[in-house]
Amino acid sequence: MKKIILALIIMLAGFTTQAQEKKDKNAKVDIAVKGNCDQCKRRIEKAAYAVKGVKSAQWHEDDQELHLIIDETKCSANSVREAVAKSGHDTDKVKATEEAYNNLHSCCQYKRS
Repeated sequence: MKKIILALIIMLAGFTTQAQEKKDKNAKVDIAVKGNCDQCKRRIEKAAYAVKGVKSAQWHEDDQELHLIIDETKCSANSVREAVAKSGHDTDKVKATEEAYNNLHSCCQYKRS
C-alpha cells in the first residue's frame, strides 16, 4: 500500500512540474535609431543581427525605430545599441562616435542633436 501511495505522489509531482509555465526567454524591444534611407536600414539591421541572440530586427524609416526580438539569455538591448552605434547610427542611449558617423555615406548623415 505504501508503494502505491508513493508511486501516485511521484506521478502527481511529475504532472505538476510539466504543467508549470515555462519562462519565455525572448523579448520584444524597440530602440530609437537615427537614419535616412534604405542604405541606413540595411546597415542598422546588419549591425543588429551581428549580435548573437538577435532573432528579428526591423528598422523603419518613418518612425526611426528598430523593432527587435532578442533572446535575453544571449544578449541585451544595450549590446544591440552598442553594435548599431559602432556602425555610425545614434541610438536612444548610445551615440555613435564622430569617426563612425563621418564614415557614413553623405545621404546617410542625419542631423545629430
